[in-house]
Amino acid sequence: MKESKISLGAGIGLLAGIIIGNATDNVGLGIALGLCFGAGIGTILEEKTI
Repeated sequence: MKESKISLGAGIGLLAGIIIGNATDNVGLGIALGLCFGAGIGTILEEKTI
């Protein structure tokens, strides 16, 4: 079973967003930006492996 790189990137982005959001006292913005950037990075990684 092949795992998607998009979900991996989104998970890593979510963790990074929570950490950055907690440091800047704006967790909501950190989570949203982390998910967006993480999904984008996951998409790029997935396209390079095909």
